[in-house]
Amino acid sequence: MPVYVAKCVGTEQKLGFIIMSIGTYKEIEGGVTVAKGYVANALACGIKKPTATRLDLALVYSTLPTTSSGTFTTNRVRAACVRVSQNHLRRGNVRAVVANSGNANACTGADGVAVARKECSIVAKELGLKPSEVAVCSTGVIGLPMPMVRIEPRLPELCQNLSAEKGHDVASAIITSDTREKEVAVEVEINGQIVRIGSCCKGAGMIAPCMATMICLVCTDAAVKREDLDNIVKDGVSKTFNRITIDGDMSTNDTCLVMANGASGVELAPGTPGWETFVEALHYVLMEQAKRIVQDGERVTKFVTVQVEGAPSAAEAKRVAEGVAKSALVKSSWNGGDPNWGRIIHAVGYSGMRVKEEKVDIDIAGLPACRGGVQTDTPSDDLRERVQAREFVVRINLNLGSHEYVVYTTDLSPEYVDFNRSEYAYWNQAKQDGLTR
Repeated sequence: MPVYVAKCVGTEQKLGFIIMSIGTYKEIEGGVTVAKGYVANALACGIKKPTATRLDLALVYSTLPTTSSGTFTTNRVRAACVRVSQNHLRRGNVRAVVANSGNANACTGADGVAVARKECSIVAKELGLKPSEVAVCSTGVIGLPMPMVRIEPRLPELCQNLSAEKGHDVASAIITSDTREKEVAVEVEINGQIVRIGSCCKGAGMIAPCMATMICLVCTDAAVKREDLDNIVKDGVSKTFNRITIDGDMSTNDTCLVMANGASGVELAPGTPGWETFVEALHYVLMEQAKRIVQDGERVTKFVTVQVEGAPSAAEAKRVAEGVAKSALVKSSWNGGDPNWGRIIHAVGYSGMRVKEEKVDIDIAGLPACRGGVQTDTPSDDLRERVQAREFVVRINLNLGSHEYVVYTTDLSPEYVDFNRSEYAYWNQAKQDGLTR
């Protein structure tokens, strides 16, 4: 069932009367091509393994000019695709995104950058665009050259038979260790007119704040100026993708790209009717995708919301929340169904903030576990029963101010370690391809 959300989105003074502009948005079926004017395609190239039949190369294209915005990893080591896409966005707007799984094209030197540029040039030629109007995203193994012998011949084909019905194929083509595709779409009603926002996302491992480890593509048929789009995307990412962590690792390839092509005929800007509703809807899409990444974390069993309150500043609240959310000891106790508040408060203490132990309160899954830095009389069996749930909230009140911060995180399982012990098979295939020794 669609999720309906109603919003009052602003006022306009006219002839002495206050005229209310009412907007609503609802979640709908569909993904990255649900908005007008967007088409896509995906192919199986065998990027990681020549005999594989799963989709691993995708293209999203706007049939109309766009304004576009993006955020990227803050890792000092950046993939070639990130470097090229950042450069293209600095030069203008992009209308097409080519993406692949199976190889990150990261730590591949000048050759990797040349490969990313070549992909953009081939796609641009096929679509009648400038190379700078094409962005490129890659995800997969770091350090291996891209097997262009299998990719390059398929790029012209990728640009053919584009269809709005192939958005789900894009979501399938970009996943790696994900267990499922991640698609979120909403429909916004503004004064009787419809605007759509569609998205697909990937991410399950190497997930940490500061852009988080993922690829997210968002397309809307609203008309939005570049500066305004930049502002709402940056703000939205700071409240969503930058507040998730699974294993504390930040990737080289983090990318969130948003395109707006105006195909709906609805022009939006700050202060205009429907603007606030549109912003809320876009942020809803980003938040849903962020949560789905955490819920689909590699071999995780818990989805935990860490909520810090009562901090002297927002920065200090963030420091504490991230300290708890990234603690291997805390996450291990959650995996074992152990409501160990002692591990939580010790993570608070080493977070770098000047906390006062005697003021710290901790609730676990709605029950008081710690008050004033000491144990409460809540029965341990009651706490243990609560943390058996798949999802719960850890609330930490520092009682030192009015600022708060939220991070979404997971437990840490033995299966996670086992799953990530080796990528030898990928390197072995690269050796067969002559890409490494």
